[in-house]
Amino acid sequence: MGKGMDGELGAERIRAAAKGDRDAAEAVIRALLPRVRNLVRYLLRGDRDVDDITQTALLVVLKGLPTFRGDAPFERWADRLVARETFRHLKRRRMIDAQEVESEIELTGSDGRDRDLLERRAVAVALDELPEAQRVVVALHHVAGFTVPELAELLEIPRETVRSRLRLGMVRLRERFAKEEAS
Repeated sequence: MGKGMDGELGAERIRAAAKGDRDAAEAVIRALLPRVRNLVRYLLRGDRDVDDITQTALLVVLKGLPTFRGDAPFERWADRLVARETFRHLKRRRMIDAQEVESEIELTGSDGRDRDLLERRAVAVALDELPEAQRVVVALHHVAGFTVPELAELLEIPRETVRSRLRLGMVRLRERFAKEEAS
């Protein structure tokens, strides 16, 4: 999902934000926002709660900054917090509301940015069609770059289960896109 944020933000800015520097915290949030929003969107089915969860996840990252030790890339550390917050939300939502509302967004335009947006939207819609367990594993592996062992630890499931979900999810996605291309 892009270049390392450690280099983009600088370790000093991250440390300053952890110590309460508002300008540094704002820079961290501004740099993380697109990445966090995309990850949350790929983990959810539909657009319904993306902005709310993104906002909450960014707050969790900010509050957690003092615990960032720097042994892993900053973006990887933030992705883990964002994924956990998204899973908490999904669990709450399942308990409250089994019915999901899909919002439809109409996108127009022809410049490169619009094409990128359309492609990301197509991926998000395709991911929406996967069962939740497969969607989560595929998104975290291919979008956020988590490895199979990292996913097994994060999701608290065996590695073979991660591999199976990843394989099944990718088969479904390939079949879906092959049907689209044939049409």
